[in-house]
Amino acid sequence: MNTKRRATRARLAAIGVAAASAVLVAGCGAANEGGDSGGSGGASGTISGAGATSQQAAMQAWKAAFEGANNGATVNYDAVGSGGGRTQFVDGGVAFAGSDSAIKDDQLAKAKTRCGGQLIEIPDYVSPIAVAYNLPGVQQLNLAPATVAGIFKGQITTWNDPKIAADNPGAQLPATRINPVHRADDSGTTNNFTDYLNKAAGSVWTDKAADKWPVAGGEAAQGTSGVRDAISKGAGSIGYIDASQAAQLGKANLKVGNTYVGPTADAAAKIFEESQKKEGGDPGQFAYTLNRTANNAYPAVLVSYLLACGQYPDAAQADTTKAFLKYVTSQEGQQAAAQSAGAAPIPDSLRQQITPVIDGIKAANG
Repeated sequence: MNTKRRATRARLAAIGVAAASAVLVAGCGAANEGGDSGGSGGASGTISGAGATSQQAAMQAWKAAFEGANNGATVNYDAVGSGGGRTQFVDGGVAFAGSDSAIKDDQLAKAKTRCGGQLIEIPDYVSPIAVAYNLPGVQQLNLAPATVAGIFKGQITTWNDPKIAADNPGAQLPATRINPVHRADDSGTTNNFTDYLNKAAGSVWTDKAADKWPVAGGEAAQGTSGVRDAISKGAGSIGYIDASQAAQLGKANLKVGNTYVGPTADAAAKIFEESQKKEGGDPGQFAYTLNRTANNAYPAVLVSYLLACGQYPDAAQADTTKAFLKYVTSQEGQQAAAQSAGAAPIPDSLRQQITPVIDGIKAANG
């Protein structure tokens, strides 16, 4: 086991010990430290963001701790989905955006123009995507990639199908009809899930990764909460949602090699460690190509990003955005996300690279 992996596991273990006080520690860190946690508590003014619903629980914790440490600051976040957040950001409607997939080429030039040529794109939220299901009497469910792809393609239509039974020997599977649920809106979670299906089961799922669900059929629902509610209300339903939002739903173990792996923060961190930063892009862009077949790593993982500008029209917006991003990506901020949403922390090695980028945020006339 390499040093970086041991360090990540040690941090994950520490999260469990510190969970009860993580948000309090985060708030105190933001108020008392001038380093990673985002300033000395002097940030003021209002900034607004929009985007990924997956980040919503973490964003609420970040907002509460940051505002508690900075009495003059207000952070608003509208969880409209990754596509809506990116659009609002490139149009200049919000100071920052949350996106579960990297910004696309068709929006990149506009984003750079809006930001005065200095776009920032940094990972802030790492989480497993649960393949969540509602199947009374079935407490554990194992699924191979081709089985998952067949279900969401509409090719496997009942829960006692031989392909599902092969993944679950000895299980009592009902003849209930399968109702696959997908996102109706443009979604970074959809992008990550379809990327997993294509890379892990390309012979069945031939469609490339996409923000918009590419297959006809099934039930469409708006946002993470809509998918969760649809699964909860319909026996036999299955869908994909951020694991933090799965509540009491069943969560399938996905097959990687000869092992079935569950959607845990530890497994999410493993896949992030073995993934590669995309080549090209500006110095402030840290987008990653995820390794969906890493051994013992949960393969359906999303890495969510914060989009921001290297410069803003005025000092107040620049300073508050800088302080908030610095807190979110700090060890304290990442612990708050772990407590509130079960997220895995970004690696310290990545934090060391993105902190100077955040520190460089300034006013256009600064």
